Amino acid sequence: MPTLMIVVASVRPGRIGLPIAEWVNKHTEEFGAFDVDFADLLEINLPFMDEPNHPVKRQYTKPHTFAWSERVDAADAFIFVTPEYNHSYAPALKNALDFLSQEWWRKPVGFVSYGGVSGGSRGVAAFEPAMTTVGLVKAGAAVELPFAASHVVDGVFNAEAKPAAILTKMLTELVDMAGALKPLR
Repeated sequence: MPTLMIVVASVRPGRIGLPIAEWVNKHTEEFGAFDVDFADLLEINLPFMDEPNHPVKRQYTKPHTFAWSERVDAADAFIFVTPEYNHSYAPALKNALDFLSQEWWRKPVGFVSYGGVSGGSRGVAAFEPAMTTVGLVKAGAAVELPFAASHVVDGVFNAEAKPAAILTKMLTELVDMAGALKPLR
């Protein structure tokens, strides 16, 4: 069974990304096509890029980079659960991406984004140039959650039917893409 890494991109106190990612995790487990690696960037706590060598060389020197590399390398697909900050991406997600290079190559990624009126779509759009540079391949289906905070009650995200259906479509795409892209890595 392929491994899907669900990445919680927000590290901000009071973040709603964690309950949203927990919903994604539960939905993914019910979908049943992936082993899940739940990666909370707050817990992983990568410092601001501190490796002396360019990531493409894979000449890492820090234990946290070796650990992050091993997890990303083992994943066959990703879902980034990410907020939109000032019409752009979460800095912790960009930092996590920049620590590595080859580990991302030719792996599919889906986005569950959240924010105000745009549902995080501007943050995803801003992130795409960096993402494609390291070889990630974006799924067509994307879950966009406008005003998602209003759906978090007592620390639990309560999804409506439409985002759940889109997440199922995304998971189907990610399974297909992971299989199709694997020989290209």
